[in-house]
Amino acid sequence: MITWNSFISFAIPTMSLWVVAVILQYSVRKQLWAQLTTVAGILLFAVFIGGLWMSLERPPMRTMGETRLWYSFFLASVGSITYLKWRYKWILSYSLIVATVFILVNIFRPEIHSKHLMPALQSIWFVPHVTAYILAYSLLGAATIVSVVQLFKPGRLNDGELTAFADNLVYIGFGLLILGMLMGAKWAKEAWGHYWSWDPKETWAFITAAAYLLYIHMRLQSRHRRFTLWLLPVAFLFLMITWKGVNYLPAAKNSVHVYAQ
Repeated sequence: MITWNSFISFAIPTMSLWVVAVILQYSVRKQLWAQLTTVAGILLFAVFIGGLWMSLERPPMRTMGETRLWYSFFLASVGSITYLKWRYKWILSYSLIVATVFILVNIFRPEIHSKHLMPALQSIWFVPHVTAYILAYSLLGAATIVSVVQLFKPGRLNDGELTAFADNLVYIGFGLLILGMLMGAKWAKEAWGHYWSWDPKETWAFITAAAYLLYIHMRLQSRHRRFTLWLLPVAFLFLMITWKGVNYLPAAKNSVHVYAQ
């Protein structure tokens, strides 16, 4: 049976495969091997997540440590898929490196994981809501990497292909973000009797969605390109506050969205 005690046995081989993939992709003759080692790492990590799911008898999506598993998995998957389509080596490298960082956080900062879910989490909306958000976070994280490359790499600011790449990532990520928010509202109505309560988590989720919506609108104003690109790192900062930072706010003590304790 795969449990959290098995994590290190899967994490180290997965990270090793991804490090090898990052190195191999810069060799013209070994790019196929880079793709294969990337996929091998993703599949190995998927085996752990699936095994953990079965041993917990619930989706591993409750605690911060569990959501980091999905972020690593989806970010590596998004990086691999976008690399196959657009052939940007750096997007695969950054995606695998960031995915590895989240695995390392889980290794060096293990958390207590319960097999049981509190009543509010025992809903059919639990898995689709969390999945939509984690996928959105992965795509919007990749879009942020693209914006940083355009902002700080000479000659990339007006690269139309990179711009279209970032836009597509934001469009899909924003759609998933809104979908997750709508499912969350439906879930909240069933669990607590109201769709929206403006608690810290919900407030920052609204701010995050508004920031990405502003990017989409500003994107149409080409003369503001540099300012528009800066919106993506700022919006991603808001996203990180929504996901992680809210838990450290004093107001979070009364939030209905804090389940880790």
